[in-house]
Amino acid sequence: MILIVASTKDPASINIARKILSNYPFRQASEKVYTAEISGQKVELRMLDEELVYAQDIVKLYPTLDIIIFISRHSSLSGTPTLSVHTPGNLGDADLGGIPRKVSIAPANAMKAALSAMSRLVEEKDLNYKVSYECTHHGPSLDVPAMFAELGSTPGEWKDLEAAEVVAHAAIKAVENFSQQKNKAILGIGGPHYNEKFTKMALEGDIAFGHMIPKYAIAKIDEAILRQCVERTLEKVEFAILDWKGIKGEDKPNIVNLLDSIKLEFQKV
Repeated sequence: MILIVASTKDPASINIARKILSNYPFRQASEKVYTAEISGQKVELRMLDEELVYAQDIVKLYPTLDIIIFISRHSSLSGTPTLSVHTPGNLGDADLGGIPRKVSIAPANAMKAALSAMSRLVEEKDLNYKVSYECTHHGPSLDVPAMFAELGSTPGEWKDLEAAEVVAHAAIKAVENFSQQKNKAILGIGGPHYNEKFTKMALEGDIAFGHMIPKYAIAKIDEAILRQCVERTLEKVEFAILDWKGIKGEDKPNIVNLLDSIKLEFQKV
């Protein structure tokens, strides 16, 4: 089963959920649960009364899950209007939900499907939004494939119903594509938290990023975390792509040695 999760504490999440319910054949199963069949898949949309980053126990409600898609607001200091996708989990400390040094399973093809839908619809609707991958960050840290589809970056965007509809369609594209193996799964390393280089490569090529490790986190990465990012990707990770200019000089030898130690090939871009 596929689970879409929204939060009653999150205005963007509520708006995205409403757009899903108004555009797709969901029926109400209980006060905060809606069900549908989409592309032959059983899908449930559930509203939680907690912030999504703290939904660590959500899996206890379901014996089996194929993928969890969290629909959420996005916040940033820059305030740039942004639609984004990423896998949750913590490369280091658990400062915002989840478990320290534990990442969720990254659904690379599902995230690319959502990213591509966001990019296409933003262009079609001529919306003033940046579309971007985000690096792996915040909770929950789950043992099932999990991803966030987000609308941000300020309260003004959270209320934007047209943008919320774009994220709604992107989430359903992830539902439809979660089990596809159309693109090569890649580990991304280096660069900023919003990596335009990785985003452009995915949108224009036949690759899909799973976990992405940003420049600011590389110094804390060890073999165990790097191996986790590879093994906890839904698809087989083919190789790593290094945003070479986006890695500090002092961190470059170590990350190359770590990739060699886990026998993962890499390319510099």
